[in-house]
Amino acid sequence: MNYPQPPGHGPYPPHQGGPYPPQGYGYPPQGRPPQDDYYEERRRRDESSARVAHVVRVVLGIVLTIFLLHVLFVVFDANQGNEFVSVIYVLAKTLVLGLGDVFTPDDALLGVVLNYGLAALVYVVIGQLIIKALRR
Repeated sequence: MNYPQPPGHGPYPPHQGGPYPPQGYGYPPQGRPPQDDYYEERRRRDESSARVAHVVRVVLGIVLTIFLLHVLFVVFDANQGNEFVSVIYVLAKTLVLGLGDVFTPDDALLGVVLNYGLAALVYVVIGQLIIKALRR
């Protein structure tokens, strides 16, 4: 069996100190090189901003799904008495944030498609800007 030589034995003299930490048993700890606090903090910040960006992406997907369902329910004349349809209607009216009456064509169906499409476009643009800002 070949056993490793203990530190200080071998062709070189033992480490007497200096600007670098000693290289021996137990160093680096857990087999990892030492990390500066700056890089560790930056890594944590990057991970947390990636989590927030993911949450923004999920919320954006939910809002866009609500808008799409609302437009589909209006286009296909869904039953307004249905609980699910009415919940989607209330959520869409709440999330449209004043963009529900930007376009007022003679055809009300076209107005719903245009207004909620514009609101969805605004949400996508703002959401993508927020996600890009978080990734920097």
